[in-house]
Amino acid sequence: MTVSSFDRLNSRVSRRVVVTSALAAPLAAALLRAPRAGAQDAITVTMVTDTAGLGDRNFNDSAKAGLDLAVTDLGITGEVIESTETSQYVQNLINAAEQSELTVGVGFLLTDAITEVAGQYPDDFFLLIDAVSEAPNVAGVTFREHEAAFLAGVVSGLTTTTNLLGIVGGQRIPPVIRYEVGFIAGVKSVNQAAGDTVIVAYTDSFGDPALGKEFALAQYNEGADIVLPIAGRTGIGCYEAAVEKGPEFYVVGADVDQDYLAPGQQVCTAFKGVGDALYLATQQVIEGSFVGGPQDLGLVEGGVDLTVPGAMVTPDTLTIMEQYKAAIIAGTLTVPATDEELAAYTPTAPDALSAASPMASPEASPAA
Repeated sequence: MTVSSFDRLNSRVSRRVVVTSALAAPLAAALLRAPRAGAQDAITVTMVTDTAGLGDRNFNDSAKAGLDLAVTDLGITGEVIESTETSQYVQNLINAAEQSELTVGVGFLLTDAITEVAGQYPDDFFLLIDAVSEAPNVAGVTFREHEAAFLAGVVSGLTTTTNLLGIVGGQRIPPVIRYEVGFIAGVKSVNQAAGDTVIVAYTDSFGDPALGKEFALAQYNEGADIVLPIAGRTGIGCYEAAVEKGPEFYVVGADVDQDYLAPGQQVCTAFKGVGDALYLATQQVIEGSFVGGPQDLGLVEGGVDLTVPGAMVTPDTLTIMEQYKAAIIAGTLTVPATDEELAAYTPTAPDALSAASPMASPEASPAA
């Protein structure tokens, strides 16, 4: 990974006050404990990656950017243990717990392993990103990715010139499903024809850029002009495909801004504060305010958002997107998060937003 792209990932870690409040809020099932270290004592935080590892320019690198910022700002010692096989998760987490005040499992696929290891180290702190755990000493941070993806779908549905959009997924796990479902719902809301014909394909890998390129090229060749990769390192190949096809083929970012991979060809980014979550959990360990239990972050908490890096999206499209965003934050529009909710979803047109009512209660958007 180049220095410039690393800096870009670091720039996405915003340390929003609103997210701090959400992560620090006491929960009924949470575990609140005394500080492990005083301000004068440097603590160690170790993150264990999923099998995509560092250099994915996406999910794992976003977490590492949060860790690096914590090293700089908070004076901690930051360590990384990379996983190359799922069978390594348990031992890697044990090794991390042995040396750390906070052990971070980066990704849904580490759920079972971190629950097992946290039970072996009941007096230690653990953070699980993208899933929840039954262990009381694990803070499980999930995100309402579908809310940001919905806004990306609105922008894409209004921007496409072919009325055909694509999605390239890694594995169809809950966080990825929420991205897929939210995106399609957003497209349907502003462009029913495009929403009904979104091409969805899964590579079954978060670590294969060549496969991502192959899948994206197939979708572009079928007529799609905008592709959303939800695939970690595999998604790099989707950007490569857009560059190969030319300037009229576009990508939507997921998790982090990756415009530098295809300058001028990224329509927008459904941003997710993975680095924020790691940074803030570290801060809580230092302050003695760490809590275990589920924590679910969406637009209202600042855990997800939509960013538009360039000028290709028209002001009218941005205005409509902001209207949908306001409706989601106000609770007058609830974005589907599952296949079942998408099937029951009745699209709300832009001119009907003021009269929109929730499709379902907020509880209908489940944690992973």
